[in-house]
Amino acid sequence: MTVLATSAATPTSCRDVAWTSARERAHAAPVPLPATRVPLADAAGFTLAGALRSPQPMPGFDTAAMDGYAVGPGVGPWRVRGVVRAGGVWTGGTLHAGEAVGISTGAPVPAGAHAVVPLERATRSGDLVHGPSAAEGRHIRRAGEDAPAGSVLAPAGTRIGPALLGLAAACGEDTLPVRPRPRVRVLVTGDELTRAGRPATGRVRDALGPLLPPLIDASGGETVDVRHVPDRPVGSLRACVGAGSYDGVDVTVVTGSTSVGVTDQLRLLLAEADAHWVVGLPGNPYGALVAAHTLLAPLLSGLLGRPLPALPRIPLAGDIRPVPGRTRLVPVVWDGTTARPVGGDRPAFLYGAALADALAAVAPDWRPGQPAPLILHH
Repeated sequence: MTVLATSAATPTSCRDVAWTSARERAHAAPVPLPATRVPLADAAGFTLAGALRSPQPMPGFDTAAMDGYAVGPGVGPWRVRGVVRAGGVWTGGTLHAGEAVGISTGAPVPAGAHAVVPLERATRSGDLVHGPSAAEGRHIRRAGEDAPAGSVLAPAGTRIGPALLGLAAACGEDTLPVRPRPRVRVLVTGDELTRAGRPATGRVRDALGPLLPPLIDASGGETVDVRHVPDRPVGSLRACVGAGSYDGVDVTVVTGSTSVGVTDQLRLLLAEADAHWVVGLPGNPYGALVAAHTLLAPLLSGLLGRPLPALPRIPLAGDIRPVPGRTRLVPVVWDGTTARPVGGDRPAFLYGAALADALAAVAPDWRPGQPAPLILHH
């Protein structure tokens, strides 16, 4: 059983919410975190809070795409008038028929240039260069052909990776507007859990303490604390989830304590929560993994202002049995065309998920061979 609640809200029953709707509701629920600006060197992994636009045409001037000779109109041979290199400026005026300029890749192309003849196709003899005639504009990158001035190069909500950093630098940006990574605290509940070594009879090793931080990180969040909270004495969880316990934290994730048993406290405490997001995950490891992909990852995307990730739909094969009235998430391996189940996906067992390429969302009306959405492992 999974819970998502905020800001003094009593949790709403989600028993009849379809899986796709649950993802959408979790994503749409939060307002994105306030934006800030960071230097390019610190921006990797953040999310754009505003669109990256080209401040001028890109490229900003006609530039050579090859080392060689910029030649005037007509056929050769052409008389070489000089040389222009990348970073330099041609000051010799317009090129006319029968004239050429030696040029480097990235150098500004002189006015009047018809094309660039690549160095490997040119033959030079003294001041004359011979080469094949070329179509107008050949090996010349015209100003603005990559992007007109003011065009959107990356919309708000885009995750900032290496290529986007390079693009921002090419635009002349030194800083970028970003959404900060949501700060997430993980509370692992259960008197039966042991945190190190092999568990004794009657106890189980905590699997979610190690599992959740990298999942949160891959989803754009930052885990600021992993704390183990006992079931007894009653009130232990209240001290961690109650009002006033959220300084420096945007989201609290609670594993276990989400059902309605005598040791399950979370639902009774949510009405006391202040302005804060609380995600309750099952205590069973595979069930918690499924719930985290269903609610926690979309919630973090919403806080970051990212779009809800679109899921690829891939045909499924093998022994997969839908569950009436429920979407079942099944660990699968994917060969690029077809996904097949791994097995080992009982609620408390992570074997299948550990070996899988993805989790396939098998709807109740799915039929063998039909495509299904895949949540790809990060």
